[in-house]
Amino acid sequence: MTRSTWIGITAVALAGLGLVVWMRRGPAATAVDVGTVTQRATFQSTVAASGQIVATRYADIGSSAFGRLVKLNVAEGDQVQQGQVLAEIDSVQARSDLAAAAAQVRALQSEEQAARLQVQSAEADRAAAAARAKDAVLTETRTADLFRQGLVTASQRDQAEADAAAARAQLTAADAEITRSRQLLAAATRRVTQAIAQQRRAQDVVSKTDIVAPISGVVTSLPVRLGEMVVVGIQNAPGTTLMTISDLASINAEVKVAEADVLRVKVGQPATVTLEALPGRTFAGRVIEVGASALPVTGTGAAAREFRVVIRLEHPLPGLKPGLTCDAEILTDTRTDALTVPLQTVVLRPAPGGGQQSGVFVVEGGRARFTPVRTGIIGGLDIEVSGVKAGTPVVVGPYQVLRNLTDGTPVRVKAQEAG
Repeated sequence: MTRSTWIGITAVALAGLGLVVWMRRGPAATAVDVGTVTQRATFQSTVAASGQIVATRYADIGSSAFGRLVKLNVAEGDQVQQGQVLAEIDSVQARSDLAAAAAQVRALQSEEQAARLQVQSAEADRAAAAARAKDAVLTETRTADLFRQGLVTASQRDQAEADAAAARAQLTAADAEITRSRQLLAAATRRVTQAIAQQRRAQDVVSKTDIVAPISGVVTSLPVRLGEMVVVGIQNAPGTTLMTISDLASINAEVKVAEADVLRVKVGQPATVTLEALPGRTFAGRVIEVGASALPVTGTGAAAREFRVVIRLEHPLPGLKPGLTCDAEILTDTRTDALTVPLQTVVLRPAPGGGQQSGVFVVEGGRARFTPVRTGIIGGLDIEVSGVKAGTPVVVGPYQVLRNLTDGTPVRVKAQEAG
């Protein structure tokens, strides 16, 4: 054979040997990030939320009277007591209406008194008429008897009958006068009652020109100024809010919790609150209220729903002001001796009986083996699992690789490759 022939045979043999080696090695291994199953003595699940500091009790004070603000007796930050007059609205018109109503009451009460005297007079006249009618009837009866006995003349009998008839007519007229007088008295009484009601209404309007503190506390908001017009709220048109009084004896944090987390939040769970205004300080608290319905969504774009959660601060710092922004971490569950893996490690794969099952990819002999696990609580970026042992190496990423990874795929650890 020539030299070129030997070279060709050798090249073909080396190519065949390389093909056999490649076929034995299989496909190239996939580079992955690997972590381990960690056992923790204590593993906690928390929910994070943001909101603001609010007073436990507060009152937004409006007005029930329309007019100009003529007195403002407090400033923002002042301490006030329940029942204290905080401001006054111009009451000239209201007091004029009250004076007119009072005068009307007095006039109608005089009319009522006159009607009552008229009733009394009518009742006295009726009593006299009744007595006369009784006497006239008795005289008529006696005269009739005497006439039958022939002791009196016919003219005397007729006169007695006429007198009795006149007396009965007078009694009927007296009854009619009593009825009329009593009707007049009833009408006068109704007018007095209506006038008194108008007077009370006018008195109420006058009283509402004094703005009185409904609770004791601190003036935490005072958006109005002296001389401004105060408007009463009506349907679809809110009235003027004069000020807000807050009872700062106890403080709450009102936060908004995402709908994905709200079902884990329960009344009584402990929480830790931090304020942007006081970096480095934390405040212990406890959940006292969980909203039953989602908060209104602002804007036209689709947004995740949020729920209002109220946290009572157990030892608030004196001087905390409503409106300060805060962050809260609510402790929803705790596990002891828990096995955890990074959250992205747990994936879904088809189950033998159909459907989906949760599991992790364990690295064994250079291959990724899908191992079903049961998941538990979530804490931060980790999740509780069972079905694997502590220290077991598991694939944690990259995400694109983990999403398409299948059981038995050859893998190599990125850290080892780099080394």
